[in-house]
Amino acid sequence: MPHRILILGGTTEARQLAAKLATRGDLDITLSLAGRTENPVEQPVPVRTGGFGGAQGLADWLVEHKTNLLIDATHPYAARISANAAEAARISGVPIFALRRPGWEQVDGDRWTLVDDAEQAVAALGGKPRRVFLALGRQEVAAFETAPQHAYVIRSVDPIEPPLGVPDATYILARGPFAEEDERKLLEVHKIDAIVAKNSGGQATYGKIAAARQLGIEVILFRRPTLPEVPSAPSVAAMVDLVDHFATPAEKRGV
Repeated sequence: MPHRILILGGTTEARQLAAKLATRGDLDITLSLAGRTENPVEQPVPVRTGGFGGAQGLADWLVEHKTNLLIDATHPYAARISANAAEAARISGVPIFALRRPGWEQVDGDRWTLVDDAEQAVAALGGKPRRVFLALGRQEVAAFETAPQHAYVIRSVDPIEPPLGVPDATYILARGPFAEEDERKLLEVHKIDAIVAKNSGGQATYGKIAAARQLGIEVILFRRPTLPEVPSAPSVAAMVDLVDHFATPAEKRGV
């Protein structure tokens, strides 16, 4: 019988991991997406869309579908989902691994201001009018309506609906990866003097951080949330190794 694996996804790494694991003949992979993105990219394995109804709902699903392994490959800021995943694994007795992309590290030349949430980011912008690049999701941008003195350039995968209730807002619909050169052009064309973003880690969206460093632009960066302590890997390759060890019988590993 193949090992049944549920991957909680929504990230590039989750899609890449599913594709690599699907090449094995002894794994039955299902990728779960929350359904928040209107037009998700095509996935390499069967997809389940929508929530589970909290930790207990996920635990029930794992048991019902005789799941052998749960992999949390959600976004680094999906703290609620990660907490539910860890609790569901505990309730169901299903082993869990987490694919956790390391955050960006500040280097010489970076002008970072660290905040916990959108409200703190608004406060960090200050009262003087600025030109602000918001590289955030739909759920975070609403807080910036309390600071209508700023001019905003807002980039998101899906449209911001309803639009931000401020007098000056420009919307860009785009999906990464974003090259550093292109990010620099965007910042220069729009005369941006502050960026608000999450410390997502990885290379796909690091271009704006590197471009801001070159241009001397302040970056207001959300701190990473605290996530449950579960066995984890920092990359797709490392997670594949973990799964290989999990799925390969001990006698074939020479144990």
